[in-house]
Amino acid sequence: MRDKFNEQLDQLHIEMIEMGALCEDAISAAAESLLKSDPEMAKRAKECEKAIDDKEHDVETRCLRLLLQQQPVASDLREISSALKMISDLERIGDQAADIAELTPYITGDTTGHIGDMARAACEMVSESVGSFVKRDLDMARAVMASDDHMDALFDAVKFDLIAMIGGDSAKGELGLDLLMVAKYFERIGDHATNVAEWVEFSITGVHPQSN
Repeated sequence: MRDKFNEQLDQLHIEMIEMGALCEDAISAAAESLLKSDPEMAKRAKECEKAIDDKEHDVETRCLRLLLQQQPVASDLREISSALKMISDLERIGDQAADIAELTPYITGDTTGHIGDMARAACEMVSESVGSFVKRDLDMARAVMASDDHMDALFDAVKFDLIAMIGGDSAKGELGLDLLMVAKYFERIGDHATNVAEWVEFSITGVHPQSN
C-alpha cells in the first residue's frame, strides 16, 4: 500500500514540476512579447495560461485521490494539503502572465530595463519555489522568501524610472501607466512564488511562516 502511495506522490511531484515549468514559460513569453513587441509570444503566454488551468485540475484531482484512497500520515497530509494551496498560487501566476500579454499591444518603444530584471527574477522565484517543494529543501524555500525583498526593490526602481520618463515627456503618461501595471503584475507573481515557498516550509516543518 505504501509503495502505491509513494508512486502516486512521485507523480504529484512530476505534475507540480510541469505546472511550474508552464508558469516559467508563461512569464518568459509575456516578457518577450513586451520587450520585443512580439504578438506570437503574447499568444504563447495565453496558451500557457490555459495549459496551467488544465494542470491545476489534474493536480487537484491527484491530491484528492491521494487523500481519499490512501492512508497518509501527518507529514503526507501536510505535503498534499500544501500542494493544493500551491496550485492556486501557480494558477494566479498564469493569469498574471496572460494579463501582461494583454497589455503588450499598447506598449511600444519605451520600456524600462528594470522590468526585464523583474521578469527574470519572477521566473527564478517560481522555479526555485516549486523545486524546493519537490526536493523538500527548506533552505531553497527560505531563499525564495528572502528574494521577495529584491523583487519589491525592483518594483520601486521601475516606479522611479516611470516618474522620470513622464516628467520628461507628459505625453507618455498613458504608456507609463501601462508599464506600471506590467511591473505590478510581475511583483504579484513574486508574491505568489513567495506564498508557494511558505507552503513548502509548512509542508516540511508543520509551521507556516506567517503564523510566527
